[in-house]
Amino acid sequence: MSSPPIAADTGPTRTTSAAAQRIRVAVPTGLPRGLAVRLLSVVGFLALWWAITAAKLVDPQFLPGPHAVWEAFVRANSWHQLAPGVPREVPGEQNYFLWEHLLASLQRIAAGAGAAVILGPLVGFALGTSTTLATIAGPYLNFLRTLPPLGYIGLLIVWFGIGDTSKIWLLFLAAFPPIVIATMAGVHQVSADRINAARALGANRAQVVGRVLLPATLPEVIGGIRVAVGFAWTTVVAAELNNGIPGIGGLAFLAGQQLNTPLTMACIIVIGLTALTLDAVISWIGALAVPWKGQA
Repeated sequence: MSSPPIAADTGPTRTTSAAAQRIRVAVPTGLPRGLAVRLLSVVGFLALWWAITAAKLVDPQFLPGPHAVWEAFVRANSWHQLAPGVPREVPGEQNYFLWEHLLASLQRIAAGAGAAVILGPLVGFALGTSTTLATIAGPYLNFLRTLPPLGYIGLLIVWFGIGDTSKIWLLFLAAFPPIVIATMAGVHQVSADRINAARALGANRAQVVGRVLLPATLPEVIGGIRVAVGFAWTTVVAAELNNGIPGIGGLAFLAGQQLNTPLTMACIIVIGLTALTLDAVISWIGALAVPWKGQA
């Protein structure tokens, strides 16, 4: 006689399914999981920030609440009275809307970092393919790379004045070394066998550079540009310490000097979100330019 079948114990399965169901409920449906987690993280951060300020655990002069920061942001993007009882209205802050301050800073970044993006790979290729040039220029390049921007902003002002020229030079000098060094590293990583094979097939120097070195080095160049633009953007406040209006960095610095903490935090948030946007755009362009990166 065969033994009766043993019934499966479905208790743990039901418990596990119920727990999984509760976990799925915690994440908003219809959204990618990564995006949902990020949104929940932001909401949790804002809730914690609001709770700390609402309980007055920190002096509002040092940590204003989200509502105060939002009001400062709205004020900086709208027309408002110059002073209570004064009928005259002025735009934003320091006679410019916040988006105009941001646009002025982005224009300086485009000029300074843009020049570095154009010249950096050219110099990097030259140094990467010539040991003599690399030996001569390497120490100067590393010296410039290790200098903090505030260390030479005063000298640039003496040379070029307090206008945009000194600011553009500062941003260029901040972005130039990372791109050159990344390009040199990319060139050095190219296998000598690939270069020799191209030469054996009759390729001249220009063809070796254009068809072997450039495609192999491009991922490193894109990575260097990404780092350089991020570093240049973090230098924008230093670049706009003097005569930085309009400019988002100059506005943040001036608001801090005036103890206008809500406006300072609004500027910091805008600077941070702009940095994330710039990084995402460069990453997207890099994915389009080097679709083979990461492929076997």
